[in-house]
Amino acid sequence: MSKELDILEQQEHYLQFEHFTNNDAYELGTFMVEYARLKNITIAVSIRLPNGYIAFQHGPDGTNLLNQKWMERKFNTVLLMERSSLRTSFVFEQGGDTLAVHGLKEEDYALCGGGFPIRIKDRTGVAGVIIASNLYHIADHEFIIDCLKEYLHCPDAPSFPYTIPE
Repeated sequence: MSKELDILEQQEHYLQFEHFTNNDAYELGTFMVEYARLKNITIAVSIRLPNGYIAFQHGPDGTNLLNQKWMERKFNTVLLMERSSLRTSFVFEQGGDTLAVHGLKEEDYALCGGGFPIRIKDRTGVAGVIIASNLYHIADHEFIIDCLKEYLHCPDAPSFPYTIPE
């Protein structure tokens, strides 16, 4: 298994919740919006339940409907594969896989970073999805990770090594 996939699996292992409710979605979403403001990052954030209900969403000035469309596709990917959209992207790339092989359309799913599963410790399945959009896709993913590491008080979760392309 590649080093990148190992890191992505570790992130999902470490960054789990004790519980997750609509109030938790609001608190986490608000935390992420404030984190972005403090870091001067323009990024749309959405937290959705598995049934598609949007428990929290914020699109600051500088984001638009295109970001929402990307968030829909990232949500679909995380929910279907039950792992981060970036991890799915690497799994597909490593296996030479495509969406079409599975009967999936690119307009409905995104093989890129920016979607992360909400898991509750000692439970199976995905309790929700955190989505971010407006940066380079790996930076979208790492924005979520940085927020979760701080919010969940989990500094041991590894960061994903990347360089923003020019």
